[in-house]
Amino acid sequence: MSAGWVAVAGLGPGSEALVTPEVTAALAEATDVVGYIPYVARVAPRPGLTLHPSDNRVELDRAAFALDLAAQGRRVVVVSSGDPGVFAMASALFETLEAGPVSWRDLDIRVLPGITAMLAAAARAGAPLGHDFCAINLSDNLKPWNVIEKRLQLAAEADFAMAFYNPRSRARPEGFARVLEVLRDACGDERLVLFACAVSTPEEMLRIVPLGQASAEMADMRTVVIVGSSRTRVIERPGGSILYTPRSVPKDAA
Repeated sequence: MSAGWVAVAGLGPGSEALVTPEVTAALAEATDVVGYIPYVARVAPRPGLTLHPSDNRVELDRAAFALDLAAQGRRVVVVSSGDPGVFAMASALFETLEAGPVSWRDLDIRVLPGITAMLAAAARAGAPLGHDFCAINLSDNLKPWNVIEKRLQLAAEADFAMAFYNPRSRARPEGFARVLEVLRDACGDERLVLFACAVSTPEEMLRIVPLGQASAEMADMRTVVIVGSSRTRVIERPGGSILYTPRSVPKDAA
């Protein structure tokens, strides 16, 4: 039996042009692709390749299945959107590896980076993450709200630009409104906010508004929200606004 392997791969934010050549090569070698239903649907079927789509919130089961396939000699790609190490499957796979059979630790396991929705959105808008920034997952499925709120407050106090994943869903329609309240209290109404929906797809839509005009309905699960620092600014031009954060902070700004 040939040696199996697992590659945890990022498919990027949506456009095939943003899938890295490394990921494309791994998919060409794979015997099996494992992942959440809409991500597996992005992989073209071919002879010799078995697709294994599964529902959301079964990440640990999915990871165990992939590791077991690899232990049987299969060449497995576990697919995530964006980058697999950013709120995605790489961490779930290693959590499963740590708790699983010792024999799994001998497997060839690789993480193949991808272009995150956060970075794709920032590039479309300009460079809002051009200085210090942080990324926060606003879902409270795996952590309590009080942890999210504390991180929001501390990030605002440190004057980071902030990128938010999973801002709003049908199961959590009220959560993002609470986030906006926390940010207004901490940052005021003038802080610039980017709503970037479905970046790199035909449905892409970007919107830049002051925090005081931001509303929860502007975001859904396909939206990345970037809140600028106090120094983030807009350049208005005929071809569209550019949102960017300068690379430096004056010495007297602390």
